[in-house]
Amino acid sequence: MMKAVQVQQYGGPEQLKLVQIPRPKPLAEEVLVRIYTAGVLPYDWKYRQGQFKNFRPANFPYIPGSSFAGMIEEVGSDVTEFRNGQAVFGRSEKGTYAEYTTAPVKGLSLKPVKLTFDEAVTIPGSALPAWLTLFHTGGLMAGHKVLIHAAAGGFGMLAVQFAKWKGAHVIGTCSTNNVDFVYALGADTVIDYTSEKFEQKASDVDLVIDTVGGQTLERSWSVVKQGGTLLSIVEELSQEKAKKHKIHVIKPGLHSMPSPEKLQEIPQQIAQMMAEGQIKSVINKKFLLHEVQQAHKLSQTGHGRGRIVLHIAD
Repeated sequence: MMKAVQVQQYGGPEQLKLVQIPRPKPLAEEVLVRIYTAGVLPYDWKYRQGQFKNFRPANFPYIPGSSFAGMIEEVGSDVTEFRNGQAVFGRSEKGTYAEYTTAPVKGLSLKPVKLTFDEAVTIPGSALPAWLTLFHTGGLMAGHKVLIHAAAGGFGMLAVQFAKWKGAHVIGTCSTNNVDFVYALGADTVIDYTSEKFEQKASDVDLVIDTVGGQTLERSWSVVKQGGTLLSIVEELSQEKAKKHKIHVIKPGLHSMPSPEKLQEIPQQIAQMMAEGQIKSVINKKFLLHEVQQAHKLSQTGHGRGRIVLHIAD
């Protein structure tokens, strides 16, 4: 048996219940992982609220979470690339707010010794999406000007660093408390959205990354240069409006995915960059498994610095 968090029906954080359920068994091409750390992503609480039920309905009861870092406890009969006792990170569709999960070996990566489990868990849930959004979907190149909204958040803080590493001119928006933090990440210009209008300080931007939506997205149209790209990961964008502004728009979740081989290499490259100190991942707050409701409440405020994680094993 194992401890796990389950959701029985759509609703608020009170729907996150700690239960005892049977430990899963890995299939032939899977591994069983003892989870040390699980990432708490905005998607997790939006899914729990039922925001995606029209196109991705939940199969209740389900275990929330997708990103994990931990130790392999058992390998499936066809697994040759990994063995028991290895520290790994990756994603699982079986849920990760639990003491154990099973995951396919495709998409699993070895954790460098110098990397903590906390740092490693931010790669599949934050760093990899940021990398793909900037480079494979957004086409960001050296010398480009990029505007990243919510630059202090779990996604934004890594996007800022990757964009700077690539050689782009980076503009970030954040609240007053996070201005110095975003500058420290490498941003060239930081705009405090509580006291300044970003559209008055940013113009001729090659790429805008919107993670906020609403008025922030609406006001972003005017700062993109002709031929530039507006990319939102939270809202649909009008192609008609894009033609009028002479810019490109990209729908949420529409990634120009690299080859499977490349997709396997990128998380390992990011892990190495983190281990060498080129990129840093900041943890906002750590919670224990039984404190999961508090973790979701904090995530829902949307004003954190860095990523929220669940500590499940030591």
